[in-house]
Amino acid sequence: MVSFLYKICFVLALGLVSFVSMAQMTKIHGVVTDASNGQPVAYANVVFKATNVGTLTDDNGSYFIETRNAGDTLYFMILGYNPQKIKIKRNIYQEINIKLEPSNTMMDEVVVTPGENPANILLKNIIKNKRFNNQDKQSSYECSIYNKVEFDISNIDSTFKSKKMFKPFKVIFDYIDTSAINGKSYLPVFLSETVSEFFSKKNPKLEREVIKASKISGIENESVTQFTGDMYMKTNIYDNYIDVFGKQFVSPISNVGLLYYKYLVIDTAKFQGRTCFRVSFKPKSRQEPTFTGNYWVQDSTFAIVKYEMRINEKANINYVNDLVQSNEFELINDSIWVLKKEELFVDFEVTEKAVGIFGKKTTNYTNYVVNHARPDEFYQALGMDRTRVLDDAGKRSDDFWNSARGENLTAKEASTYKLMDTLQRVPIFRTYIDLVKTFYTGYKETKYFEFGPYYTFYSTNRIEGNRFRIGGRTSNFVSKKIMLDGYLAYGMKDATFKYGGGLTYVFKKMPRTSINLAYKHDLTQLGQSVNALMQDNLLNSFLRRQPLEKLIWLNEIKTDYTKEWFTGFSNDIIIRDRVLKPTAYIPFEQYNATGGIYSVPEIRTVELGLNTHFAWAEKFVYGEFDRISLGTHYPVVNLNLTYGIPIQNLGDYHFFKAMLSVNHYFPLGPFGHFNYIFTIGKTFGILPYQLLDIHNGNETYAYDESSFNLMNYYEFVSDQYASLAITHHFDGFFLNKIPLFRRLKWREVVSSRGVIGSLSNANKNYSKLLDTPTTTTYDLSHGPYLESGLGIENILKIIRVDALWRMTYMDHPHISRFGIRVMLVFDF
Repeated sequence: MVSFLYKICFVLALGLVSFVSMAQMTKIHGVVTDASNGQPVAYANVVFKATNVGTLTDDNGSYFIETRNAGDTLYFMILGYNPQKIKIKRNIYQEINIKLEPSNTMMDEVVVTPGENPANILLKNIIKNKRFNNQDKQSSYECSIYNKVEFDISNIDSTFKSKKMFKPFKVIFDYIDTSAINGKSYLPVFLSETVSEFFSKKNPKLEREVIKASKISGIENESVTQFTGDMYMKTNIYDNYIDVFGKQFVSPISNVGLLYYKYLVIDTAKFQGRTCFRVSFKPKSRQEPTFTGNYWVQDSTFAIVKYEMRINEKANINYVNDLVQSNEFELINDSIWVLKKEELFVDFEVTEKAVGIFGKKTTNYTNYVVNHARPDEFYQALGMDRTRVLDDAGKRSDDFWNSARGENLTAKEASTYKLMDTLQRVPIFRTYIDLVKTFYTGYKETKYFEFGPYYTFYSTNRIEGNRFRIGGRTSNFVSKKIMLDGYLAYGMKDATFKYGGGLTYVFKKMPRTSINLAYKHDLTQLGQSVNALMQDNLLNSFLRRQPLEKLIWLNEIKTDYTKEWFTGFSNDIIIRDRVLKPTAYIPFEQYNATGGIYSVPEIRTVELGLNTHFAWAEKFVYGEFDRISLGTHYPVVNLNLTYGIPIQNLGDYHFFKAMLSVNHYFPLGPFGHFNYIFTIGKTFGILPYQLLDIHNGNETYAYDESSFNLMNYYEFVSDQYASLAITHHFDGFFLNKIPLFRRLKWREVVSSRGVIGSLSNANKNYSKLLDTPTTTTYDLSHGPYLESGLGIENILKIIRVDALWRMTYMDHPHISRFGIRVMLVFDF
């Protein structure tokens, strides 16, 4: 997926924004070249006269400066060229390109002697002293944080502004500004500010953030407030690998930095009274997940004092056209370096000339207390959620904000709080938001009702023929506590109506407490994963490798109560009464006492379930009723327990089922990322195969990460089993080194999955397994089922294609020994 965070930002940036204090910003962007040959001049100093504000040109001679403390004269200097100065205008954007004349001054002879690069020696000392200079390695620390996040619409050119629909709203273009980083124009549309207290303890590892104040343009949403805090957006240069939207980039001071970077000492200066060296770094190879930039390192402690870095412009990452980060540190207690200020700029761009999004973050850290640990009870008193938002966080006065910021908002930033009222009256923005929401959620919103999902309106299968469905749910305008939903479907071949409906009531959104009541009378597919395409999904009708006929009838009444104890840890109590009925393609047959076979008209159960979900530090994006997990770096554990209650004339079966799964995704630096899913399950009781564990198959050409993609539906059934699925995404580790594929930015992926299980004689002798002309059911008595695959992903940025090989049970009828499967993946 185009990372959830990006999608949320995209919607927010196009649809959000009320007034505050103002300051001015001077922005300068340009290129320094050699006047004699036009070549770029790298690492030239660009400094304001009588200030410490300045920067260096990069390998392409480009530079940018964005500051509130500009002088009136800008100096350009580098050894071997005549220095040059130019008067500038403060508080506006300017593009200043300079041609430096080579110096005619004779230089003393330079003698080069063998020896190690001084920058490499510095790097080794930085690495050696990481444990002393990395504040995350301190036994504890706490600080105050002011965090500002802004989103802007970028690439606004004259064509965009001249559209007829904007004529009544030309005033919005008065808010347009220009970025010093890349010279692109942008329109600020979303701004958030938070003030928080952050607490960290190393042993045991405990982190908590309490958001004391929040100010967000255009919306009031506690979920968004959490993500505009500091905890989920931190970068630590001392880590070997830095997460950039799920991709692992090699830090310029990584322990393996010498394998990926070239370093050069280019300057010395005093910082806080201490001598520091300025070191530039750039990637050794094209398209590696690396940065280019420079850092200042202190000469005795080898601590990083300041750094500026930009992602490798050829790096294999989607939708991120540019990313620039600048961090500054300060010395406290005469011995400990801590982060003082953090600035981040991201240029999101789907295509080169399309309207894009700028994301900007500025964070100030103050009031540090280091190595004075609080008792564990203090952290526990803050609650188990890592981020807590105070109830009155959104009610702070202007005086509070003027004091808390430390520096005033710029005029353009301040105007963002006012701009939303104007944007909401521009039809194109409302229309665009509606289109994005409809595509993403599947529902078309009206004031009182949301129609959808649109992709289930038409489908086809052998039982129903052409199937048509209409449905929807009540909108948030009707209620933000209670939602009604339902659908009605009709099959032209069987001339039968199917229907379902439900009610959801949310007692509390964070942590979540809710109840759901649902009823369903419809066809269903057993042995299909929860991530598979719905059987009435339009795509499912056209991507099948076998006819859709293995459906059965389901009548179900279900109640589900959810209690989340803290974010990532929840319980569900489920009560359901369900009736399964056969179809012409899937008969229900059982053995009698003498071994004869008779048809069963229906199978009915009453079940009580308890599901437990635990995922430490899991992050969510919340709607009023739905929420979507953004995952966690820790293992995700699910334990599902089901008890079949024997009730006369209601529940025919007495049984107990248990299933435990562990799902863990973790990054492996430049080698990509790895994921495994381990599951074990057991059923106690004598049951028909329909109530046992029918292993998830897939009879479509769409790749399903939760299924065995070359296994047929109903092919294997067990009453106890263990399965393992592993996938490794190399993120272009090999293909990035091959010229043709380097340009395509394709990425490699390998996978393997298997299941081993058994079926007791009692269950074998109770119900007759399927043996029809198209479907035969087996147990796993001859060993595990195995399949493996090799794939290419990021084709055209969104397509993944896998070649899959079935490795066992090759003699089964109607199987695919080899297959090609495709899926859409929106990912950075």
